[in-house]
Amino acid sequence: MTAPAAPGSGDATHVIRLYRSEDRIHPRSVDGFYARWRWAFVALTQIVFYGLPWLNWGERQAVLFDLGARRFYVFGLVLYPQDFVYLTALLMISAYGLFLFTAVAGRLWCGYACPQTVYTEIFMRVEHWFEGDRNARLRLDKAPWGWNKLWRKSGKQAVWIALGLWTGFTFVGYFTPIHTLAAEVAELALGPWETFWVLFYGFATYGNAGYMREQVCKYMCPYARFQSAMFDRDTLIVSYDPDRGEPRGNNAQRGKKGEARADAIGDCIDCGLCVQVCPTGIDIRNGLQYECIGCAACIDVCNGVMDKMGTERGLIRYDTENGLEQHLDAGQRWRRVLRPRVLIYTTVLLIICTALLWSLASRHSFRVDVVRDRASLARIVDDGWIENVYRLQVMNATESPQHYRIEVEGLSGLVLSQATTVDLGPAEARWVAVALRMPPEAAQSLKAGAHPMHWRISRDGPSPEVVVEKSTFVLPR
Repeated sequence: MTAPAAPGSGDATHVIRLYRSEDRIHPRSVDGFYARWRWAFVALTQIVFYGLPWLNWGERQAVLFDLGARRFYVFGLVLYPQDFVYLTALLMISAYGLFLFTAVAGRLWCGYACPQTVYTEIFMRVEHWFEGDRNARLRLDKAPWGWNKLWRKSGKQAVWIALGLWTGFTFVGYFTPIHTLAAEVAELALGPWETFWVLFYGFATYGNAGYMREQVCKYMCPYARFQSAMFDRDTLIVSYDPDRGEPRGNNAQRGKKGEARADAIGDCIDCGLCVQVCPTGIDIRNGLQYECIGCAACIDVCNGVMDKMGTERGLIRYDTENGLEQHLDAGQRWRRVLRPRVLIYTTVLLIICTALLWSLASRHSFRVDVVRDRASLARIVDDGWIENVYRLQVMNATESPQHYRIEVEGLSGLVLSQATTVDLGPAEARWVAVALRMPPEAAQSLKAGAHPMHWRISRDGPSPEVVVEKSTFVLPR
């Protein structure tokens, strides 16, 4: 955009840029209590993600989402698309769990377990191995290209690409048996869809964790925008204590360690380390900001500075807005946790978890879907009998062969056109066409239209089980 020249400035023009690229953030490495917790969650989540596809359950992969066969194996469970309600329940548990933790302690998910945070930490550690800490990386970026810069940048990129591809390979391994997938990769016989998703997921990991980093948290993630709806003045957040820290003073205004400070100088020495370690580049001393992901890196580095200065830790700490203003102690802060929104989230979460566990515990070992033959709802066959045709899908949710018997009840006179039994193999599903007939004398005592009846499907064996499905028998006019 070009602005008109100011009066008396001749023909000069001023260019006002509405958009500009942001400088890349180079976070400083930090060690401390919360950094170690963060790396513990990095290790835990990645052991689960990378290791779970290689875990076997009997003769199959323990966790496998076989989209082609429409079977979902989760350890001992065999789920069908009709069990989608369990996925809904898991999503609701995840949502309310996120709401609960956010209401109590802010963005713990973002700071410790979010995949964006986890992979950014991993990629930054690789960058640290090759290029050094913050100051060394800044010097390397400004240095001219030479052998030192070339091998460091190239080595970092090679490891990043390998991590991205391994992540994509593992992701696809949840949908294609990972041993089969590994053999296809070794033989260069990977299918087109597997190739696409390995490259797509690998590129997404490489781009998000290697380059976009804080931009994903600040501009792409919706959670940063609606988190404030779950915050209140008793939510634990990363906070700077201005009563202790202000006015800021540098080292020249202070005595040696343990000596009295100059007139009314706060504990903050304005070193700027809290900004240098922040992965989103904010200054926590400016108060709560939506860019803060609650990683507590600033707490660790500030505590280290306080130790060196001989002052009490906690200038930056997890605290609540009411805690800062009213100078509440830890006991008083925690007593305020049990407030209405926290109790509501907890109650809803417990109800959903209880319902899910009860549903899984009482779940049948097989499922049955009943579909009417819509081409001919009812027809008259030999000797005036009324016939309805149905299709029953019997789904074995166990991993052993099963024998099922199909019967009907609810209307007098109904008979199956043939004795119907079904034998299914492990985790097998099959459609069975069944004709149901009623003699004319029984039909004459009923009105035309649909009459309720029930299908009764029983499983034989040492632990018999019965599934009853509602349906209707139609009599023509």
